[in-house]
Formats: sequence, C-alpha cells, structure tokens
Amino acid sequence: MKIAVIGGTGLIGSQVVKNLAAAGHEAVPHSKSTGVDVISGQGLDEAVAGADVVVNLTNSPTFDEASPAFFQTSMDNLLAAARKGGVGHVVILSIVGTDQVPELDYYRAKTLQENLLAAGAIPYSIVRATQFMDFIDAVLSWTADADTVRLPATPIQPIASKDVAAAVAEVAAGAPLNGIRNIAGPEIFTLDELGRITLSHKGDHRTVVTDPSAGMFAVVKGDVLTDKDAHLAPTRYTDWLS
Repeated sequence: MKIAVIGGTGLIGSQVVKNLAAAGHEAVPHSKSTGVDVISGQGLDEAVAGADVVVNLTNSPTFDEASPAFFQTSMDNLLAAARKGGVGHVVILSIVGTDQVPELDYYRAKTLQENLLAAGAIPYSIVRATQFMDFIDAVLSWTADADTVRLPATPIQPIASKDVAAAVAEVAAGAPLNGIRNIAGPEIFTLDELGRITLSHKGDHRTVVTDPSAGMFAVVKGDVLTDKDAHLAPTRYTDWLS
C-alpha cells in the first residue's frame, strides 16, 4: 500500500515510516520541511494524491487555548484533501482519556480532532495512547526548582514511543477500525512515584514533593490517564530508562 504519513519526520512519524517500509509498504513522510503545511493547506493535495492510507501525526505547537483552532483547521484541510484524492483510510494518534478532561485545553482540542474525523465520510481509525515515556522529563520540569519537583499522585501508565509507532503502523496497514484502539504501557505508577524513579535513575538528588495542585495533570481526577483494558505494549519504564 501507499501510505502518506503527515508529520512523518517527528518522534513518532519517523518511526512509523520506518516500520511501514520494513513491512513492505510505500510509506512517504510529509511535513513542513518537505513543503506540506496542514494549516495553510500548502502541498496537502499533492501529498495525499494516490495514497491508500493517510496517517496524520501533526500536532499543535501549543497546549493552550490556541490548540483547538489548530486541530479544526488542520483536520478540515486534511479531510478535504483526502476526499479529493480518493483516500480510503485516515488514521490519527490521540490520547487515552482525552474526552474525560474538558478542563485541559489540549485534551478538548484532541477530542475535537477525533470528532471531526469520526464525522467525516472517510473510513478511519483512532489510536489512543497513554503518556509517552519520552515526555516525562518535560512533565517534571514544569513544576521543578533547584531543590524540589512538585507532582500530583495522578495515576499514569507510560508507553515508549517505539511501541506507539509500532501500534500506529499496524493500524495503518490494516482495515479501518471506524473506532478507537487504546494502547498503554505495561505498568501503572502515580506521577510522583514516577518522578522519584526517574530522578533516582539520573542521580538527581532533588526531592519529589507530592502536591495535588502541581502541574497540568493536577486537574485529572481518578485513573483517566490509564487503561487496564488497552492493548499493552512490552517496554517497561525502568528498561526504557536504561
């Protein structure tokens, strides 16, 4: 199959392209660096023309109130180009629990993206993943100072980016789900516990303070960021750290 991967040069996209190519598909990466812009629409028609499948891995440059506009415009442009190009399957990557945290602008934006895709006429698949292991350092930095890292005890089930990419590639090469596949890492931690594990591994002697009001995930209640019934990926967090 010919598969156009929009956002195909990023962390997940580059690995999806590699996995699809290894499986014998013609996987073509597209991004701003290759002349494709999902906001202006530049290059989109050409990028998806003749593709059997389009995988959209583009992301909003911000996590704030501007993010819904990004996904509205990018999906409108992408779906219009896909319809024009006769694409038979569109795949996006989303987040486990994204429709359960309306307090977060970015989660509302991802829910909007999912709804736009599901409401369209093209067969589709949504892959929802838990939080990437690769982003844990950034999460810690949001509420850190020279001596402490403040984190809530929010349950989290981190997944390695390579496992996310493998799942996205598998879905892209298969029949449209016309629904959602949830994927998650094999272990559940609280975010403050994960912070302690991460700092210890790095030899960082700062103290993790459990603070229910700290950081973006402080508004998340319960186990929204985990899914015990998801397809479980193989990579454990301590193995990934090593």
